[in-house]
Amino acid sequence: MRIAMVSDHASPLAALSGTDAGGQNVHVLELSSALAAMGHEVTVWTRRDDPSLPDTVPLRPGVVVRHASAGPAESLPKDELVPHLPAFTDTVKAAWATDRPDVVHAHYWMSGMVALAAAGGRIPVVETFHALGSVTRRHQGSEDTSPEGRIRAELAVARAVDRVLATCTDEVFELARLGAPRRRISVVPCGVDTELFAPEGPVAQRSERPRLLSLGRMVRHKGVDEVIEALRRIPHAELVVAGGAHSDDPYAERLRSHAEAVGVADRVRLIGPVGRDEVPALLRSADAVVCVPWYEPFGIVPLEAMACARPVVASAVGGIQDTVVDQVTGLLVPPRRPDAVAAAVRDLLASPTRGAAFGIAGHDRVLARYDWERVAAATAVVYEEVIEVRNGRVRAAADPEPDVDGAEMDGAEMDGTKTAGAGR
Repeated sequence: MRIAMVSDHASPLAALSGTDAGGQNVHVLELSSALAAMGHEVTVWTRRDDPSLPDTVPLRPGVVVRHASAGPAESLPKDELVPHLPAFTDTVKAAWATDRPDVVHAHYWMSGMVALAAAGGRIPVVETFHALGSVTRRHQGSEDTSPEGRIRAELAVARAVDRVLATCTDEVFELARLGAPRRRISVVPCGVDTELFAPEGPVAQRSERPRLLSLGRMVRHKGVDEVIEALRRIPHAELVVAGGAHSDDPYAERLRSHAEAVGVADRVRLIGPVGRDEVPALLRSADAVVCVPWYEPFGIVPLEAMACARPVVASAVGGIQDTVVDQVTGLLVPPRRPDAVAAAVRDLLASPTRGAAFGIAGHDRVLARYDWERVAAATAVVYEEVIEVRNGRVRAAADPEPDVDGAEMDGAEMDGTKTAGAGR
């Protein structure tokens, strides 16, 4: 198959752990690579955020990244990209007019809008949302910076695409609650590079203290504040916090102030961004990996920790409820509960044998369910299904084009004002 990925703000070339760079970037990179290894041709379309980037970048054998000029060639928060979607759409639509893919896989709601408008009903479109505006609004409240029309646009995309790929069962319920047609939702999880993330390999240097590790983007809802608060109740342990654009960004400074306020500053180390190749060694150095976000659409970090045979303490939210088996591969706790985090970590540290057993079980679970080869194979099956259905519709010549429930998906209508107005 000739597959086009659309990932407007999350380039597979991006450095990870910045404010808007994380699990989606990894997902697009690894899924594209795994599909190419199966013999498919993959082109990833993303927005040019640096003027030095060439139009086309070979990424891995069988995978190329193509940059669309849409707005200023600089890094912009993803919530500010809506006005630039028409330009992105025009570039992609023109390319597909002469070099048509067999199927399009859009990542995130804005990419879904671009993909549907550019495909024009001629090419099947599959959508992975990665995060839903309704969930973000529920948990972040007034701190949610999403465009006002996001939730309505997500529903329009979910109703218009040939298939939605949910990454976990919790997302299926959220999509159904939103009003998406259940019959066109399939569950295919994110995956892990089980060669890079494995129990054997280098281990990062560490002190004699028991080590807790928090890894991910430096944003409030990831729950790092709660881990620092919990450290007060975990004597002698140290906490290593990895992620963020740099170790002295504003949120990192806020975390340092919080650590000082609760009296654990001498046991908290913020090391800033870590190269992806260095992450496995850092994970292997931890006695427990603590991942306690307020909400999480899927959650790559717990899987990567499990792949490295490390026990996990994680929030019982979103996709983590699928990946981490409580009392088997780790311990699940309620979100925003530092006391529960502390109790779970103390239990793990008090029994190294139990932690080792969790690690072994976690590694086995990842190999059985979450390696990228398996995820890519399941994704390819969905692609084949939507292509067959679409070909059937073409032969029948009677089925209408997918309805978008009145949303303006045409590139000329997809300006910031009308998209925002859709939410009123």
